[in-house]
Amino acid sequence: MLNSTTILRLAACLAILVLATAVLSAGEKKLMHCFTFTPVETATEGDWNAFYKATDELPGKIPGLLKVWHGKLTRELAIFGTDRETFKKLAAGEKDVTGPVTRRMRTYGVCMELADDAALKVYAGHPAHKEWNDVYAKVRQSPTTTIDIVGR
Repeated sequence: MLNSTTILRLAACLAILVLATAVLSAGEKKLMHCFTFTPVETATEGDWNAFYKATDELPGKIPGLLKVWHGKLTRELAIFGTDRETFKKLAAGEKDVTGPVTRRMRTYGVCMELADDAALKVYAGHPAHKEWNDVYAKVRQSPTTTIDIVGR
């Protein structure tokens, strides 16, 4: 059983560790590049395994790409679209616009932690990205839904 002095020392060590972590990560301006996609219905298990492997290997191939996460979304994401004319009306601020609507469900996603915005530019033009994209194209329908988040 732990006595009160030991518990107090452990709590103090934990507090120091938490503060040190906060200080070390202060001012961090990393970038998260995330995208969701709709899978290709005919993608094989081999296509998926190649995608997982190629995605896992990206951080070792592209400078500034630190980590990757990939998998099935916990909640599907519905993406709605319309034709060009209807979109123009909506973008112009018109109210009560009617037109055709499509819905595409995003069920998978990838997030990549990058060192900064410059690393995203390196990633986009890197030969390993093109090779990976060829593998990725076998498991996803185009287009994807992409967001980039810059740390504060």
